Amino acid sequence: MRVIQDNAARQLASASVVTIGNFDGMHLGHQALIRRCLAGAEPGQVTAVVTFEPLPQAFFRPEQAPARLGSPAQKLDLIENSGIDLVWLMRFNQALAEMPAADFARTVLAEGLGARRVVVGSDFRFGRSRQGDLGLLTELGQGLGFAVESVADVEVDGRRVSSTLVRELLASGDLETAARCLGRPFSMRGRVVPGQQLGRKLGYPTANLRLETAPSPLSGVFAVRARLGGQGAWRPAVASLGVRPAVGGSEFLVEVHIFDFDQELYQQQLEVRFVAKIRDEEDFPGMEELVVKMKNDEQRVREILNV
Repeated sequence: MRVIQDNAARQLASASVVTIGNFDGMHLGHQALIRRCLAGAEPGQVTAVVTFEPLPQAFFRPEQAPARLGSPAQKLDLIENSGIDLVWLMRFNQALAEMPAADFARTVLAEGLGARRVVVGSDFRFGRSRQGDLGLLTELGQGLGFAVESVADVEVDGRRVSSTLVRELLASGDLETAARCLGRPFSMRGRVVPGQQLGRKLGYPTANLRLETAPSPLSGVFAVRARLGGQGAWRPAVASLGVRPAVGGSEFLVEVHIFDFDQELYQQQLEVRFVAKIRDEEDFPGMEELVVKMKNDEQRVREILNV
C-alpha cells in the first residue's frame, strides 16, 4: 500500500475509486465504505482512501479533542489489511480547513486521484465550514468526471455505528458492544518505557506504556491480553489506566502486568487488547490495602480469562 503524507497538489493516480473520512477506529461503518470501494473498482483502477491527521475536531478545538480510538499508525495498518492500494494521509491544517468544497473535489479527487467513483457515508460533509454535502459532491462529480455513491449506515442494537458511539461505549465500560461495533476487541499499543518500579516492589511488575495517542477513551482496571511487537502469542494480563491516586500520581499512565511472565520489555512495542472492565480507579489509605485490592483484581481477571 502506498502512503502519501503531504498535501502537495499532484497526480497520484490516473483512475481510482476513492473513499474519504477520518477512519478513527476503523469501525464497521468505515469497513463498509472500504468494502464498497474495493467492490466498485474496475480492472486497472486504484482503490484509495483520503484521510486526515490530526482529526478536524482536534485541530479546531484541541482542548476539547475527542479520545482517539487508535493511533495514525494503527489506522494505516488496518486500512492496509483491508486491501486498499493507496492512502492519501493529508495534514489537516488551516489551508485545508479553508479550502472550498469545489476546490477539494477538483484538486484532490479529480486531479490528484483521477477519481471515477467516490464512496462516502450518508452524513458526509467536506470543504470550508463543512459547506459540502452528498448533494453538492454529486453535482460537482458530474462536471469533474466521477460518480458518487452513498453507503447506508451500519447499526448495532439499533444504533448507528460511529466513532462517537464507540467512545461512549468504552467510557461506560461496555467493551463487548464496543467490540461488536469495531468488528474486533478494542486495543491500544505503545512503547514500554521505564517507570518508578513501584509495581515490582509490590509483587506486580508492570510494563508502562507511552501511548501513541491521547487522551485515552478508557480509565480503570481491565482484564486484557497483551502481545509483543504486534505478533506472537496473546498473554493474559491485567491493565490499569489512570493517574494512580493511591500513590500520589498525577500523570495518566497505562500499566500492564502480564501473568507468569518475567522478561525484559523496555523499548519494545506492546499491544493490549481489552476484554472486560474490572473496576474504576480508586484511592486507598495505604499500600497494604492497595496490595489486597491488586490480588483481588488478579483473581477476577484470571477467572474472566480462564487462566
